[in-house]
Amino acid sequence: MNSDSESLQHQCLDWLLTDNVKTNEESVECEENDGVKNLLKEATASKSSEPELGGKPQTFQLGEIPTVQDRFQAVLKRRLQIQVQDHPPLFPWETHLIEYPDFIDEPSMTLVPSWGWMVQQSKLNLPRPLPERVFRQLLEQCQALVTSSVPLGAKLVQAVENFFPNDSQALNDIAGLVLRSTYRSVNMETLPNLQSDYSDLQPRQQMALSLLAAKQLLENLTLPVSATSPVVERQWLTSVGTLNIKVEYQSLGKLTKLLVQAELPVKGTLTLRGSGTLAMTTSSTSGYLSVELGCEQLHPSYTLEVEFPEIDEQSLLFVISLTI
Repeated sequence: MNSDSESLQHQCLDWLLTDNVKTNEESVECEENDGVKNLLKEATASKSSEPELGGKPQTFQLGEIPTVQDRFQAVLKRRLQIQVQDHPPLFPWETHLIEYPDFIDEPSMTLVPSWGWMVQQSKLNLPRPLPERVFRQLLEQCQALVTSSVPLGAKLVQAVENFFPNDSQALNDIAGLVLRSTYRSVNMETLPNLQSDYSDLQPRQQMALSLLAAKQLLENLTLPVSATSPVVERQWLTSVGTLNIKVEYQSLGKLTKLLVQAELPVKGTLTLRGSGTLAMTTSSTSGYLSVELGCEQLHPSYTLEVEFPEIDEQSLLFVISLTI
């Protein structure tokens, strides 16, 4: 190693051993690092005996350099640890150290439950329930697809394809069977008992179960009305009770009207939207709530958004399909 490198090593050690380092820090450093005590003494002695700035620094023998590097790193690490302990880092929003409690004991502060809409799975006609994680993702996908104009078969595939990214052909085949009839070709009757885990099912059985659930969810989220069938009712089970919805298509001469009546288990909001028009109503308690839109000619599709802030941060979206 050349003399410049040796000089740099010596200067780094010299910086560490300046008077800015506390006496007790030096003591701890010396005791915790074997052999460093003698190094400190030697380095301090060399500092007091070296000439003024510009003089030639002390050099080390070639074999001593790895030892010096190891000791230098140990001393540097210890000093940084002590500095962090004496001056802990602050969060960006802090200007000084703050002690935070381990927990907050305030009854007025409550967490909003997540996805209170998922209880609806118990109302679906499935050979076995889906895991909560799978059902939640499936419900999210169906919510995103319910207003899409693509055919139902395509919606089913899109709703579950994230679970089976490399089996698009099998998904399409099974989706076609699910649409045409009650699914039998993958032996749903011979599925393991209801206590078995979803992960124990064969891939095609998981596909069939997921597609069946998606189909029923999309049907539950779609409210079809027409002049010949002007009324449709729907129930959706939540974590605090049942949401009852009744949609009615009314024709009074040239004026047509879409009326939505709901029985809410908790306070909530109904929002009816369609082709640039909107009607909204809010209830501060559980009970009945209604909202309506009227015009000379209704549009083929409307959305009904139900919000229950007490049970879920996200709203539940229905689509009202109108056939004249």
